[in-house]
Amino acid sequence: MAFDKNTQSSPRKSLWRNTWLAILVLVVASTVPAAASPNYAGIVIDAKTGKTLYSSSADSYRYPASLTKMMTLYLMFEAIEQGRLSKSTRIKFSAHAASEPPSKLGVAAGQSITAEQAIYALVTKSANDVATAVGEHLAGSEAAFARQMTNKARALGMKRTTFRNAHGLPDTAQKTTARDMATLGIALREHFPNEYRYFSTRSFRFGKATYGNHNRLLGVVAGVDGIKTGYTRASGFNLVTSVTKNGRQIVAVVMGGKTGASRNAQMKKLIDTYLPKASRRGNGDLVAKVATPTGSVYAELPEIGPVPRSRDFTDLRVALAYSEPPSAPDVPVPASRPVIGKTALIEGLNRQRATLAPGHDAKQAFAAALKSEQEPATPTGEGDVDEIVTASTALPSGWVIQIGATPDRNEAVKLLSEAQSRTGGLLASAQPFTVVTKLEGEQLHRARFAGFDSKSEAWSACKQLKKAGYGCWATEQ
Repeated sequence: MAFDKNTQSSPRKSLWRNTWLAILVLVVASTVPAAASPNYAGIVIDAKTGKTLYSSSADSYRYPASLTKMMTLYLMFEAIEQGRLSKSTRIKFSAHAASEPPSKLGVAAGQSITAEQAIYALVTKSANDVATAVGEHLAGSEAAFARQMTNKARALGMKRTTFRNAHGLPDTAQKTTARDMATLGIALREHFPNEYRYFSTRSFRFGKATYGNHNRLLGVVAGVDGIKTGYTRASGFNLVTSVTKNGRQIVAVVMGGKTGASRNAQMKKLIDTYLPKASRRGNGDLVAKVATPTGSVYAELPEIGPVPRSRDFTDLRVALAYSEPPSAPDVPVPASRPVIGKTALIEGLNRQRATLAPGHDAKQAFAAALKSEQEPATPTGEGDVDEIVTASTALPSGWVIQIGATPDRNEAVKLLSEAQSRTGGLLASAQPFTVVTKLEGEQLHRARFAGFDSKSEAWSACKQLKKAGYGCWATEQ
């Protein structure tokens, strides 16, 4: 059969054309990171500049699965930095913790492990029973710990993340985004550089068993030094990875992978494609620093607001709240840092200056670092009620207590630290924060704790704080 060269191609030309088209498709597919599944989401952040190098559905809701344990570890590291937990502290397993489904360490109810063993078990084995035990130890219950986790997420700028448990087992209300997980990954490295090394642990021996790290890219892809994997049927295969190589640093997230292998392949492709595009010149002003102060000790203390005026903040309430307890030590406030406002407030604060407990050099160093920070401009409040202004994150809701106000933010931060140190476990699960305000032409920093479930719980905390020599005022917001 003859072919008209003007209207038809020969079989040989058609074959070559189809072959080249197939090659072109393969080349394009190999150079563009592909979605692993309909639930796929991914992001790559330049950790030195905060620039987004790659994004795909990065702000869409996804289930975190065991990526949840990154926040569990964040709060553990924070407790260690604050002196509320040591690596040798024994963490006891309740019946509830011991009954969690695998992956688990298998510690029996009533038995305990050290905090450091818990860290290793969370990083490598991704043990659900350990996560629950840690939450119960730090907050009294897993539910209370989940509220702390969510509050911390908000403080770090993770606006679309909600936690309901410490481990990541299925809960339809526990959601996050790829961008939020990248922020958490950056925060872990930036705020806890000493503890971050745990994420590169290749294996952990407990009893007669040795558990390997679920992150199969460690030791395989050059520069990978953590962070965490996760999987449930609803979430698919998730992975957050930090990479440092040739002066560049990125944090990448893959969520919704169809299999562990495809997830790892996608992550490797993202690293190969975008690490060379990262900056070598960034000064380390990372994404997580946007919402948190420099350093790791007080990552939970951003300036936050705006908030509505309190309904009950009257002269009488102030006078009652800050009346000085008879047994309080008489240690005056230095004349160079007067506390202004109501007379009762001055009198109360004059009686509650305490010395930092031994072993808190890191906190003192952080307080010194804060002195160099530029305070935001704040308008003047009107009348007897403080006008709370400015901030970057949402104020914790529910019942809060205030223990003081001072012109210097360092003093407000120190006051919160002292209160937690001197009251034992009373404030162990509370969330400290400061709020900028203007009163009578002077800028003040209110020292507050959030995380109280009810009026009676907040009032009870205030009662105990007053016995310890602190003024205290409780309100719902």
